[in-house]
Amino acid sequence: MRIDRAVTAYLRHVSIERGLSEHTVAAYRRDLGDYVGWLTEQGVRDTTDVTPDVVARYVADRAAASPPPAASSLARLQSSVRGLHRYLAREGIEDEDVSTRLRPPKAARRLPQALTIEQVERLLAAPSGEDPIGLRDRALLELMYATGARVSEVVTLDVDDLMGGGGATGNGSTGDIVRLRGKGDKERIVPVGSFARAAVDAYLTRVRPELSLRGRATPRLFLGARGAPLSRQSAWLVIRAAAEKAGISAHVSPHTLRHSFATHLLQGGADVRVVQELLGHASVATTQIYTHVTVDALRDVYATSHPRAR
Repeated sequence: MRIDRAVTAYLRHVSIERGLSEHTVAAYRRDLGDYVGWLTEQGVRDTTDVTPDVVARYVADRAAASPPPAASSLARLQSSVRGLHRYLAREGIEDEDVSTRLRPPKAARRLPQALTIEQVERLLAAPSGEDPIGLRDRALLELMYATGARVSEVVTLDVDDLMGGGGATGNGSTGDIVRLRGKGDKERIVPVGSFARAAVDAYLTRVRPELSLRGRATPRLFLGARGAPLSRQSAWLVIRAAAEKAGISAHVSPHTLRHSFATHLLQGGADVRVVQELLGHASVATTQIYTHVTVDALRDVYATSHPRAR
């Protein structure tokens, strides 16, 4: 089978039969597009001409690029290639899986970058004023830090996901818990603090009704200036603009707020398993990376405070 047709069949399989998200399928498409391009440059156009050595040379070539790719990027690329060749072998298109020799590179263990509490306060205060977009942006930032939600979880929130008895409560105020839908559509319930509730209340009562009249009816909580649901890219821009206005020189992304949420909880004495549930991690091992952040902070305090630490 022609390699480009094989990739098309595989992407259709993961999209329709396995039901992977559009975001994941798009990542596979990018990775495999690079793979097909490289194979074509080598004169390989049919799946029968792909051997284990060819696959290994492709990975070695990409690993030797300048600047070198991150271990996580290389691992994702290998995963895409392995998935394609496993599929071809399983479907009987090829006799063997030529990618079985590939071993994912070891990813460097990087600690999450978290803001200080003072930096978070400056960030949350950045959207000042009473204009509609400022009120919306403040509600977005407050809710992200209050819940530790991923940006994809926040922009897909519906108004009815603000709970406390079902959506907004009867007295017109926001409920004190929110329903988030994480990876694999797994739902979790997360409390919402008073600052975020107040910010979201202001947005719901004073801004969202006006924005909703500018576009088609939608249950989405956060809307753009034209009334359409707020996109991931727009949420990124909100955070970037707030960080710039707050004078925070460190790189700030939606995940920075999530990291800060987890780190500040652990610094405040929260149990790691509670933080695991709040973040929606399938394994506590994923959450435990944040404990290293707090241990480093403790080590610094010890080194500067204890009379016999040095």
